Amino acid sequence: MSARPLPKRLRRFWTSKRLRDRLLALSLGAFASAYLFGVCSRTAGSSYLACLVAFVPWLLTLERAERRRDALFAGLVMSVFFVALVFPWFPETAASYAGTSPSLVWPLFLLLAPVLEPQFVVFALVRLAVRRADRPYPAFRAAFAAAAAYVGVELVFPKLFFDTIGLGLHPSASLRQGAEIVGAHGLSFVLLLVNEGLALSIVRLARAPKARGLAHPALPAALVSLAVLAGVGYGQARRAVLAEANARPAISVGVVQANITNYDKLRAEKGAFETVRTILDTHFELSDAIRNRKSLDLLVWPETVYPTTFGAPKSEAGAAFDEEIGAYVAKTGVPLVFGSYESEGNDEYNAAFFLTNEANGKVERASYRKRMLFPFTEWVPPMLDSPSLRSMMPWAGHWKRGPGPEVVRVGSSGHDEVTALPLICYDVLFPGFVAEAAEKGADLIVTLSNDSWFPDGRAPRLHLVSAAFRSIETRLPQVRATNSGISAIISADGEILARTRFDEEETLAAEVPRGARIVTPMITFGHLRAPALLALAALLLGHAWWFRAGRRNPRASRPERRTERRRPRATGPAAAP
Repeated sequence: MSARPLPKRLRRFWTSKRLRDRLLALSLGAFASAYLFGVCSRTAGSSYLACLVAFVPWLLTLERAERRRDALFAGLVMSVFFVALVFPWFPETAASYAGTSPSLVWPLFLLLAPVLEPQFVVFALVRLAVRRADRPYPAFRAAFAAAAAYVGVELVFPKLFFDTIGLGLHPSASLRQGAEIVGAHGLSFVLLLVNEGLALSIVRLARAPKARGLAHPALPAALVSLAVLAGVGYGQARRAVLAEANARPAISVGVVQANITNYDKLRAEKGAFETVRTILDTHFELSDAIRNRKSLDLLVWPETVYPTTFGAPKSEAGAAFDEEIGAYVAKTGVPLVFGSYESEGNDEYNAAFFLTNEANGKVERASYRKRMLFPFTEWVPPMLDSPSLRSMMPWAGHWKRGPGPEVVRVGSSGHDEVTALPLICYDVLFPGFVAEAAEKGADLIVTLSNDSWFPDGRAPRLHLVSAAFRSIETRLPQVRATNSGISAIISADGEILARTRFDEEETLAAEVPRGARIVTPMITFGHLRAPALLALAALLLGHAWWFRAGRRNPRASRPERRTERRRPRATGPAAAP
């Protein structure tokens, strides 16, 4: 029995050396760039330098993309390598959470890579389409169109971690300051243009000593280098201004990281009552240790540290625990922020509670309900929620989304009033959400988080860096409390003033400068970034399509009609028939 012949396209692939070489080059370029992205994502030391060149290998191989299918292949391969080398911790984390094997999660993770990181596919397709138009300066037009499409898609597409390559610039104290103008995603736009300039110079130096349209092939690299130096100068100037911007008294803050995790295991071993008893006793003890070292204006505990509803107890023991927390605030006189759950009717919310001791001895309570819930763990979209879905994902939560961004005034007897912008865990990843809250006016950001479900410190470090960029974008200092790390004190310029180690019991006590309440461009115009960038990409892409259509149909081409109208008429004897 003869073997079935291969499909025509597959036979063409195996017999076309030129095509195989092109796809191999695209794959190698994507892998090299993904490796540099992995270095950039470490966000430590000089790792930010990798961000300045990370796209270059991929851009150089994209020069070999001749058709849309080549660009599509390049984008798909880039997304796969990117998630594999930048987020290798995610399959292990998801497997642990779902109670399955990482070997089962990895294939699904790689298969979903184009959905998790769709900007690479969009970038490659838009770049090719604009470059093929053959208008003046096609590389310049394509660079802006592709970069705008890349960042625009990142901003509007619901990415799981709302990650962007601009986060990698955090170790550079100067370059990261540009985030107050364009945000972390805007820095990604600039990084793309920097990489495009370097790649263009490399291509032109390789092809000819003098490239068409430019006096010297190295000019693009020189221009983007000047742009980077300008960013450094701007950052240094802004840091100097911020250092002198606020003369108001600092806020003395204490943070407790008790490193008590896996509450379900504790309940199984000790029972519900003893579990809560252990949690509260540990936090009271660590809080007293901070107070013995330093007089505090604010004490902060992590997200869901109190693992039951507060203010609406479900048992007599729960009511006693509620009173005990209130009594601690009344005894110490220090305002307390902690994570728990809040119920309203049949609905339950992940909430941050603010307790303050007033002059009359009464403990006042305010709360913030988490808005941005992690999909399919804390929250299931109503249109997808069903018994069959929950039977497949028994870990899916039932919490409701909070009403939106808020600020909370915290002031108690003997302490100055502090206006806090509360965020809970996933909230901090969304710059538009934080900017909307910052418009209401605040002295600092207070972030409560639970990062104990991560296997090591890589994901908590990414979470911390994302939080630091929210401080830069709003120019508000930040207090970040987590149950197992990384807790931190962050200044308004994104500097991490103090931090804890991951998976350790530690406390922090620091003087936090009050925010100067500067209205940054990100607060005012940040919501316009996505529509503006997508409009720019659409304009350049549409113009390229219009020009190509005009070349295919010369009679409909306006430039040619204008040329005919401007042609001088012949006169004299030569005009005679």
